[in-house]
Amino acid sequence: MAKAHRGAGIREQQFRGRGDCPVCKRTGIKVLYEREIDGTKAMICKQCNATLKRAN
Repeated sequence: MAKAHRGAGIREQQFRGRGDCPVCKRTGIKVLYEREIDGTKAMICKQCNATLKRAN
């Protein structure tokens, strides 16, 4: 597998996909998953996305 294109999708995003997760309040974490939280769409981290999937 070629390694040159891994992560190319997040390199184009602002701050390379990193930010603050509104659910767990971690800073500098990759927020790549869009979920609806309290009626508004928010970008959350991988761990919170998995937790919310298991809850449903």
